[in-house]
Amino acid sequence: MTDVFDRVLLPVAEETDAATTAAAVEPYLDGEIIAVNVVEKAGGAPDKASVEQLELEAEAAFDALRERLGDIETEIRYGTDVADTIFAAAEDHDVSSIVITPRGGNRLVQLLTGDVALTLVTESDRPVVVLPDDEDGSENEEKSGGGAA
Repeated sequence: MTDVFDRVLLPVAEETDAATTAAAVEPYLDGEIIAVNVVEKAGGAPDKASVEQLELEAEAAFDALRERLGDIETEIRYGTDVADTIFAAAEDHDVSSIVITPRGGNRLVQLLTGDVALTLVTESDRPVVVLPDDEDGSENEEKSGGGAA
């Protein structure tokens, strides 16, 4: 049986999210990390920002991860559905799990904008490990066995 942390896909949205995610996952991960950023395309409608701007933001997010986690593999993906694009990356890289730290926001905001974390947890074909967002900067006292919350 493969350990869920052997080869993980680590989706990040932007630089602050990446720094928070790196702090949360660092105590747990010692295997291979593939970080992915999804540039969400509007599917025929005008995009929210230029592709070049979004790619620069993705690289800043990857830099924030590298500062804390060291040398990791990174990839920018493009898609109209963020969760489906993450699932495709997980399959293409044959990862053992997808590791996330859910972003905040009240349920109304998540309902109106679509909750990617919920889709990842409920529709994935592989384990999804949801780690707590340790915003106060303290280290976790005990490592989890990898179960999703």
